Amino acid sequence: MIDPGACPLCGQANQCAMELERATGVKQTACWCTQVTMGAELLSGIPADAVGKACICPSCARAVTAVCATLPDSSGPISLRA
Repeated sequence: MIDPGACPLCGQANQCAMELERATGVKQTACWCTQVTMGAELLSGIPADAVGKACICPSCARAVTAVCATLPDSSGPISLRA
């Protein structure tokens, strides 16, 4: 079973404001992930059964994005902004 509050890459809390709002019913400010751009390399690392069910945590997003930025064949960023 996928825990929507845990990062599918590392298992730590993903700090998803949208999930916190859903779980508690308390209105939250915009989630951190709506303010960043994540590369295809990062998004492709999400296990298939977690896609659309659990957010990546800020630590994994920063780590993978930093590594991918150094790769010569990067396919470019994918914006998650609405």
